[in-house]
Amino acid sequence: MKRRLDPRNWASLRPFGLGLRKPNNYLELWKAFRSVKGNRRYAWRILNEGTCDGCALGTRGMRDWTMPEIHLCNIRLRLLPLNTMGPLDVSLLRDVSGLAGRKSAELRSLGRLPYPMLRRAGEPGFRRVSWDEALRVAADGLRDRRFGVYLTSRGVPNENYYAAQKAVRALGTNNVDNAARICHSPSTVALKETIGAAATTCSYTDWIGSDLIVFIGSNPSNNQPVAMKYLYHAKKAGTRIAMVNAYREPGMDRYWVPSNAESAVFGTKITDEFFGVNVGGDIGFLNGVLKHLVENDWVDKAFVEERTTGFDEVRRAVSDQSWEELEALSGASRQDMFRLARLLGEARSAVLVWSMGITQHAYGEDNVRAIVNLALARGFVGRDKCGLMPIRGHSGVQGGAEMGAYATGLPGGLPVTEENAARFAELWGFEVPATPGLTATDMIDAAHAGELDALVSSGGNFLEVLPDPGYCREALERLCLRVHVDIVLSSQMLVPSEGDVLLLPAQTRYEMVGGVTETSTERRVIFSPEVEGPRVGEAWPEWKIFTELAARTRPEIAGRVRFAGTPQIREEIERAVPFYAGIAALSRFGDNVQYGGRHLCPGGRFQTPDGLGRFSVVEPPALERPDGAFMVATRRGKQFNSMVHERLDAFNGAAREAVLMSPYDADRLGLRDGAPVELRSGERSYRGRVLRAPLVPGNLQIHWPEGNVLLDEARRSPQARIPDYNALVTVRPL
Repeated sequence: MKRRLDPRNWASLRPFGLGLRKPNNYLELWKAFRSVKGNRRYAWRILNEGTCDGCALGTRGMRDWTMPEIHLCNIRLRLLPLNTMGPLDVSLLRDVSGLAGRKSAELRSLGRLPYPMLRRAGEPGFRRVSWDEALRVAADGLRDRRFGVYLTSRGVPNENYYAAQKAVRALGTNNVDNAARICHSPSTVALKETIGAAATTCSYTDWIGSDLIVFIGSNPSNNQPVAMKYLYHAKKAGTRIAMVNAYREPGMDRYWVPSNAESAVFGTKITDEFFGVNVGGDIGFLNGVLKHLVENDWVDKAFVEERTTGFDEVRRAVSDQSWEELEALSGASRQDMFRLARLLGEARSAVLVWSMGITQHAYGEDNVRAIVNLALARGFVGRDKCGLMPIRGHSGVQGGAEMGAYATGLPGGLPVTEENAARFAELWGFEVPATPGLTATDMIDAAHAGELDALVSSGGNFLEVLPDPGYCREALERLCLRVHVDIVLSSQMLVPSEGDVLLLPAQTRYEMVGGVTETSTERRVIFSPEVEGPRVGEAWPEWKIFTELAARTRPEIAGRVRFAGTPQIREEIERAVPFYAGIAALSRFGDNVQYGGRHLCPGGRFQTPDGLGRFSVVEPPALERPDGAFMVATRRGKQFNSMVHERLDAFNGAAREAVLMSPYDADRLGLRDGAPVELRSGERSYRGRVLRAPLVPGNLQIHWPEGNVLLDEARRSPQARIPDYNALVTVRPL
């Protein structure tokens, strides 16, 4: 790793990028300091002693396992108030009409939920109840009823996920799902099929010194900002970085790493090669790259012949796909596809990284399969500086699926079958359903159709994370019971219902006696201890809420679902999920175990039944775009998940109502910056203001969750059932 200054990678000669548009990371430190007034010592202990509950990089305190340097990002700083704030004044909930119309940030800022609260149908608001009464109401509403359970990823640790899914299955259903469904479920499906493992195959250390890193529909500068330090060191080590996206993200062009003197002063040029593609055009582009690899004899023939299967079928398929078809779909030229193919063909090592720009499509599974094809063709799996990395944006997503909080998977990612259900029935001592349950989106459909009686939601906010908020609101209103488990208020809690609505106060990961664990993007299971500090009201750990709910609903199996504490849960996880071996021994700050080691599939030995990686024939989707229509994608700004922190994105100056549009399209339509426009998709509409941005012409971007009003709730991928967070729209000046 080079330590000397390297002006070739500098982004600017202006010290600290003064006068340039970029985030002010030092100002973020000051804002964080002000936001935790009165609890600064506790906040400092959380930063120093806890495992980050933000993105899935997984720092311990302010350090990690990739390099001996300080790691602290804006996302984590912005989450500090949630972890340190005092209790909500529950008198505000007596009549929730006074809270109607408040933004989610305003509701969160009111404070932590301190006590169980109950709202009966027809009542104006909530009253405080005891835990006994709350659990009795919930148990009565779930017993012999059709219900679903959803868990979000906001810092939820493995222990909560495991205990919750076990409790749900004890109640006789597989209707349990988590935020992985709407993030990386297509990655899970496609990776399981092709390499036999639904996780990243490499480690962050493999970025540094790799010949090439390719980001496809992924923007770590916004979503995993701590990882930008790795890219700084990768550039110092000579790594080239390519990006495939509809939008040339400013933070991926140049970035100022605040904790590194050279980058903090001069910034760092990040992306060496940018490849612009249409929203939804990834398969056309990636298949074109593979076609070039084949035609130019850049395929690793020994690896393909010895370690994979299905290549001949894929070779014939891409041969039959015309360049005109691939160019029209992708929005990129044959020459652009050749440029990336040559980069891959000449690289001895490469890491392919993707995120929700790839997965959140109606054909998300095929998008991932097309990426896997490139890695297999070049043998970029199972060795140093190589890998497939579906990078996670939240600290609880990887573990949530692996703990079995998944409608289509049991602990360890095992599919829901009679054989696997019998295995867990023997382990747990009660019958386990043998058919898949309702996914998160299916639960909303069932509620809307009157085919679901109750919903338990741990965190999250369906009104913000799923397409068509109006449809979701109607679904929530039609339930006979809703149970919301969270640390703060959300707008979905205030939606009236045909039955009871319960609010149950949860603890943060830093408050849980016995400590907890999370699983990072690189498969590292990390211990996070209880952190000394103030506690709020009568908040319970979520593992206890769910297991006690199951015990009250089915008293005859109470002893089989209750746990004495998180150490006991970790012991059972180790028995239930063999590849989590070592989790039971984690008990101190910094303790961790990386399952599978640095690399999965070492030496090209895949976790498929025959040990071979599988190529997939990926046919380009039939995307028709009428003249004058645009493809619009939903993007993130200054936010974490759906929690919006600022109206203005410091990277590009976009306000929340911005409609990002290429200068070519803006000129063609005669639209200046700030011009009001209406986007329409069928009967759905969205109003915003034009902001010129480096987008591929014919494509637009608007912010999520505000732009969800344009999305069709029925558009989902065929296997993973992930919603499509894109839409075909027309633009009308106002």
